[in-house]
Amino acid sequence: MPESSRQPATAARRTGGRSARVRAAVLQATVDVVLERGADALSIAEVAQRAGVHETSIYRRWGTKSALALDAVLDRTRTDLPTPDTGALRTDLLALLHDTAAFVRTPLGGLLLRMAVQEDLAEYEAARDQFWTTRFAVGATVLDRAESRGELRPGVDRRLAFEALTGPLHTRLLLTREPLDEAFLEGTVDLLLAGIGT
Repeated sequence: MPESSRQPATAARRTGGRSARVRAAVLQATVDVVLERGADALSIAEVAQRAGVHETSIYRRWGTKSALALDAVLDRTRTDLPTPDTGALRTDLLALLHDTAAFVRTPLGGLLLRMAVQEDLAEYEAARDQFWTTRFAVGATVLDRAESRGELRPGVDRRLAFEALTGPLHTRLLLTREPLDEAFLEGTVDLLLAGIGT
């Protein structure tokens, strides 16, 4: 009896571990295809072959190629866009802006931007919400730390401050196509600091 009662727990652990490994392998294969050949070349058949899984497993979990690409991109942003902690608000904001600018200029970042301007697919809207919720949380963490160090004036709206930081970046990316050079990034941060700093 004790032996049989232990078996389901073992099976559950194995299933969970395998599921996580399959997800990681599929997302990595998706990223590899996008980086090597571009988002337009992405196919579930190739991802399945590279990840060593059946296509049906991918369809069952993600449903569509678009949903798979979204999950892969959002998963990668968690590692490529970490929360900076340099010890000072200005350098934290610069790191945030630098990392974001660098990421959106990669094939994965470009794919995310294209998804961001799509309005005809509900799954893209969900992905946008998930991405920005995560990014706003990162920005809020940076500002909370700055407040605890006495670098932030009282009552700063965290979301509005983050929008003010990243808004000029996306204006250049999507509208004016001007360069994202160092002078622009530093100027954006300093302009924001003039409004929210102590």
